[in-house]
Amino acid sequence: MYKNILVPTDGSPLSLKAAKEAARLAKAQKARITGYYAIAPFVSPPTGEAYIMSPELFSEKEYTKRMQKFAGEALSEIEAEVKKAGVEFEATSDVAGAPWKGIIDAVQSKGCDLVVMASHGRRGLEGLLLGSETMKVLTHSKTPVLVCR
Repeated sequence: MYKNILVPTDGSPLSLKAAKEAARLAKAQKARITGYYAIAPFVSPPTGEAYIMSPELFSEKEYTKRMQKFAGEALSEIEAEVKKAGVEFEATSDVAGAPWKGIIDAVQSKGCDLVVMASHGRRGLEGLLLGSETMKVLTHSKTPVLVCR
């Protein structure tokens, strides 16, 4: 039924739990998994007379290097779980202004037919203020979404 399952990660234990569920499903369906990490765009730190900044620490180049490293580590954790199940895996990351948009773009560009993702379960005022990337994917995606908690 499913051929390519997208598993977005933010590096959290909940994302890893969703990856385990996706791996079981992919194995049963003889599907593959595409891991995805949305990298937030670089934002220049504020400057002024009172700030002394080291360009090496706050440069776009250094930020990109560090974020790609973090994305690689998060995706490696997902890959390890997927490989345990004997499922084919591909990792991808991209700069996305909003993670939910990056996830939907990855679904389209990678030809995925299911998204398996975690929900942090924020409710009430916290959910309203912080928003939910999972809810935004559910709202905007034309592809089925399986939410793990």
